[in-house]
Amino acid sequence: MRKLLQIFGGLVVAGALAVPAMAADSIKVGFITKFPVEFFATMENAAKAYAEANPGVEIIYGQGQSSTDIEGQIALIESMITQGVQGIAITPVDPTVAPALDKAVAEGIKVVLMDNDIPDWNGKTALATTNNYNAGKIAGAYLKTVLSDGDTLGILEGVPGVPALDDRVNGMLAGLEGVEVEVVGRGGTNCTQELGVSVAEDLLTANPDLKAIYAACGPPAVGATQAIKNAGIANDDIIMVGFDACCGELEKIVSGQEDATVAQFPAKMGELGVDAVVKAIRGESVEALVDTGAGLVTADNVADFQ
Repeated sequence: MRKLLQIFGGLVVAGALAVPAMAADSIKVGFITKFPVEFFATMENAAKAYAEANPGVEIIYGQGQSSTDIEGQIALIESMITQGVQGIAITPVDPTVAPALDKAVAEGIKVVLMDNDIPDWNGKTALATTNNYNAGKIAGAYLKTVLSDGDTLGILEGVPGVPALDDRVNGMLAGLEGVEVEVVGRGGTNCTQELGVSVAEDLLTANPDLKAIYAACGPPAVGATQAIKNAGIANDDIIMVGFDACCGELEKIVSGQEDATVAQFPAKMGELGVDAVVKAIRGESVEALVDTGAGLVTADNVADFQ
């Protein structure tokens, strides 16, 4: 019979064995988001509300500096391990953070991914996310109703190579099937408003009669509306569709500069992501995929999302 050695934050450790924390025990969770924009702030606020409603749950927060801050996120993961968290809920900035998460799993830490998946990584306990491919299809289905054969489309990608962001583009194209639309250009934006402006400007310069622009993230969608305005193009002369319903997009829909966007529900991601971590730590059953949903926002229903 092994002798009990120590108790760490609700985990009773006996040699190499760890007994899941019971509901009455205190739990320490790390919550890591990508970078400072409204979407991730909403997720963090939902996690804070969860902690307030569950006094036994302590959450340590961390956030990267940009959508490509891989080193910063790895440092946050390593810091969470050092601080003795029992679980980590994270929006991975890139699949290359997986080795750092492997270190966490090796320490017995439960990992729940939020928003973005890391394909083929088996260390995760669960994924709380929008089905980005299906959500992209929502955007494509909308574009299908307003575009005709022969129309041209420019695409503002997020960060090419990030599966969730690629799914938003591929899903949109799948939703468009049945209408012969020509994609005349596409470019990565790192999900920033600044690159949204410049990539959209390049598209508009190369294609003066461009019929529509689709942006896979909120900030570049807003940037594209600025590029359209700078080019002197009237709102009714081009169709602008975004994704995220964040970062000023709703205001752009109200003003008529953006026609539609796909809304995710970041508060659900934050709340359900933390809840999945807590349940896993306590040894409770957790669904491998927690679908947090998506919906189309237009001028007709924008008030429901404000």
